[in-house]
Amino acid sequence: MKAAFAENAWPAVRDALKTSRNAVAILPCGATEAHGPHLPLNTDVIISETMAAHALPLLERRGYAATILPALAYMPAEYAQAFPGTVTVSAAAAKALMLDIAMSLKAQGFACLALANSHFDPANVAMLRETAEDIRKRGLPVAFPDFTRRKLAQTLTEEFQSGACHAGQYETSLIMAARPDLVDETGRLHLKDNPASLTDAFAKGARTFAQAGGPDAYFGYPRNACTAEGKESFRVMASALIDAIDIATSPDGQRN
Repeated sequence: MKAAFAENAWPAVRDALKTSRNAVAILPCGATEAHGPHLPLNTDVIISETMAAHALPLLERRGYAATILPALAYMPAEYAQAFPGTVTVSAAAAKALMLDIAMSLKAQGFACLALANSHFDPANVAMLRETAEDIRKRGLPVAFPDFTRRKLAQTLTEEFQSGACHAGQYETSLIMAARPDLVDETGRLHLKDNPASLTDAFAKGARTFAQAGGPDAYFGYPRNACTAEGKESFRVMASALIDAIDIATSPDGQRN
């Protein structure tokens, strides 16, 4: 089975499901939303797809038949919706689509659905948590490394942990590592530091990036971004995804 699920002809999927009890479908979850004046609208999609791609060869070495589904590029993106280019959908619509995808995969015989998510809008994270639990209740194990949980957040960069990390050093480094051609280098080097924490702003009731202190849709320190940091972050994220898959496919994995 090819790495990109949609590039397979159907017999290849059939054969992979027949020969492996550990067929895993990875679903990259992103968004189409503003990421500062220097990063593309599909930043989260790129990050999630690249995380999955880094995990794939390591999963294959562990005996999984893993493949990467076409990414979900439209998710709840309420905080960025004031910016042109942002396309947000309701949590209910996103959840319904994900449930249908999951049940289709279950019917085919996939052993696990893995969610590779890098879009941390509060509405999206809440939806993913709820959806993952509902899918598990319907009988399909789900691997969902939630990087907003403290334990996993602490494995990522200092900026990420600070909450000032939308289109800042953390995400800009990831895109520099994955798609440097999409980074406006001149633009990012002229951006002022923005230490405003989205996490703190969310807790205080902010409902938009502007209210949170990001009038240009970025938070953090994009001038400090570098390719090496992005590569290391991808390594950490891919490792977390693999660990979540191991747990989800273990005998007591439904508790993951």
